Amino acid sequence: MSEQLELFKKARNHWEAESKASATRDYSFDTLSGEEVDPLYYPDNPNDDYMDKLGFPGQFPYTRGVYTNMYRGKLWTKRQFSGFGTPEETNARYHSLLSKGQTGLSVAFDMPTLMGYDPDHPWSEGEVGKCGVSVASIKDMERLFDGINLGDISVSQTINGPAVILLAFYIAVAENQGVPLKNLRGTLQNDILKEFIAQKEWIFPPEPSMRVITDMMSFCTEHMPKYNTISISGYHIREAGSTAAQELAFTLADGFTYVEYAQAAGLDVDAFAPRLSFFFNSHLDFFEEIAKYRAARRIWAKRMKNKYGAKNPRSWKLRFHTQTAGCSLTAQQPENNIARTGFQAMAAVLGGTQSLHTNSMDETLALPTEKAAEIALRTQQLIAFETGVANVADPLGGSWFVESMTDKMEAEAEKYFDEIENLGGVIPAIEKGYFQREIARAASEYQQKIDDKQLIHVGVNSFEKQDEEIEIPLLEIGDAAENQQKEVLLQLRAARDDNAVQQALSHIQEACVNGENIMPPIIEAAKAYATMGEIIVAMKAEFGEWQEAAIF
Repeated sequence: MSEQLELFKKARNHWEAESKASATRDYSFDTLSGEEVDPLYYPDNPNDDYMDKLGFPGQFPYTRGVYTNMYRGKLWTKRQFSGFGTPEETNARYHSLLSKGQTGLSVAFDMPTLMGYDPDHPWSEGEVGKCGVSVASIKDMERLFDGINLGDISVSQTINGPAVILLAFYIAVAENQGVPLKNLRGTLQNDILKEFIAQKEWIFPPEPSMRVITDMMSFCTEHMPKYNTISISGYHIREAGSTAAQELAFTLADGFTYVEYAQAAGLDVDAFAPRLSFFFNSHLDFFEEIAKYRAARRIWAKRMKNKYGAKNPRSWKLRFHTQTAGCSLTAQQPENNIARTGFQAMAAVLGGTQSLHTNSMDETLALPTEKAAEIALRTQQLIAFETGVANVADPLGGSWFVESMTDKMEAEAEKYFDEIENLGGVIPAIEKGYFQREIARAASEYQQKIDDKQLIHVGVNSFEKQDEEIEIPLLEIGDAAENQQKEVLLQLRAARDDNAVQQALSHIQEACVNGENIMPPIIEAAKAYATMGEIIVAMKAEFGEWQEAAIF
């Protein structure tokens, strides 16, 4: 008997024992016709590379999933991205979604918040509450989560440049609720590298930004063991026009950079790596997306173990959230977006996602209405309970097509890793415009195929309707939210202790200069009712700002 076959049998026996010992949902996993479905399928006579490339769910290299029983044990978290107007308006939407079966919260912030400006800043005018919720102080965060116990629910915050401040607000609110920090569950996006690469919502230059992130990682490692400090995001890289392989490679390269900076700051890889998570796009090419997720797990596991010396298996597991592709939604025939979202969500589930956001059909036109958001949530529930795809781990494992594409994805990513390394790493590559040029090239090539009808986008370049009128209701955000947020800010500044605020801001500046961890003084400032904009100004005094070089 060959050595590989012995390894296969040993791993299979281990998986079977783990599967039987693991908890499973109280649910029928049979087909609709009553046929029994095994929790996993695998070859009787595996190839010599089976264990190296595939293995079993919950086992290295995790190509087939990070958990032994996958969705038989626990379904993915249904985490609809939501936020608009004032904290009260968004809070009402949260309560509505939770009552309809949503299992996690995900906060969408408005543009002033994303860029670190208070609602009364001149550059905030006309944008407050328009593309997300406005949060500028601990008071706003309290209003946002009114009636929601932060110890009972996982909360994701999509914020990057000022992420350290929003995390401080969140921590302060949790402490006011009496929730120990060690019990907080959730994710902070906090991925500044992809901002420089794709989304362009940065505040400080790259190096100071990495200092902020390593301080946050250190603080959360010590005080918040259930909290994911970074959600390393390929989603926005893909939305900017990248290919699937570029999304995969650039995202993982960013992840490896965070690991390297944390290790250089003295953190033990096995202390922080288990709480790194990822955020991927699910685009139009069904099988390519599934292959991308499987390749991502394999690449991450191998590098974390072999290059970065991680010994804890939890450090090898790439866990990820998925959002369906916003850039694929069409203003033309918007009802078609329900179907697009459905098969994109299915690809994410077949690829083994840990949580999922399904876009609403109207998001290309406006923020989603409550009805459209409900349909998007129901889409996930239909996949979970009516299709049977959650009954078996890695249902497409062993498919010649999917396995070939998984291998190709891995090979393409490795080529990009080599190019990035030759440029000196991710940050030098950003400064040289490498990522920006690669994404622009891919976006141009994709658009040319659409223009030439080499790719069909239904309702856009084929099967169009003439003189189409949009007949779906839209959510409109007026000026009332901005006026209210300005008034709340005015009242906060009038009621607080200005001496305490200025002292707290001085402590932030001192920490920025002397290299102390900046999290404690920012939390102190949050509790003193300093605003986000004021804290940003204090940090800019030491860290400065950054201007991207023009790329042609």
